Amino acid sequence: MTLGVVILVGGASSRMGRDKARLDWNGRGAVERLADVARALGADLVLTAGGGDFGLPRVDDGEAGGGPVAGMVAALAILREAGLRRALVLAVDAPTLWAEDIAPLLESPPPGAAYEGLNLPLVIDLAAASSEAGAGWSIRRFIEAAGLARPVCPPEAAERLRGANTPEERERLLMALVEAESAQNAGRS
Repeated sequence: MTLGVVILVGGASSRMGRDKARLDWNGRGAVERLADVARALGADLVLTAGGGDFGLPRVDDGEAGGGPVAGMVAALAILREAGLRRALVLAVDAPTLWAEDIAPLLESPPPGAAYEGLNLPLVIDLAAASSEAGAGWSIRRFIEAAGLARPVCPPEAAERLRGANTPEERERLLMALVEAESAQNAGRS
């Protein structure tokens, strides 16, 4: 086993006004969509970090109110215990990303990568995660401490990868998703 995927589902969703992990994206939940992408990428284990039951193995944030890095660190420890060597960390607010958007990060050499200008998604060799990382750390600090490469984000994927933190961003991504899925289904006919 080599690749584990962590879907971060914590956070207050204050700008969205509703729990982003519970939003519907063209008939499917955000976590379900991201788990399908993870499986398409060959993930050996997919889990969520943060509160809530989404039908996947989960880990609570390492420390209440500790921010996303606290949840990441707790999840990475589970992946390490499972014998995995590399992790992909995804944000629940980016459920319209495609496997192709992540492929360049997965192909990065050790210790991993995160796109320039974005904190998530990121790919990290578990051995590179700082043992000091935890509550109160920013994801940017985590990335820097691990020495992750910062390749340029493919322009056509930037909005999908940035995700939706507001209702307006969600509406744009949802419209693009519906168009893409309609085109995909028309191509199958």
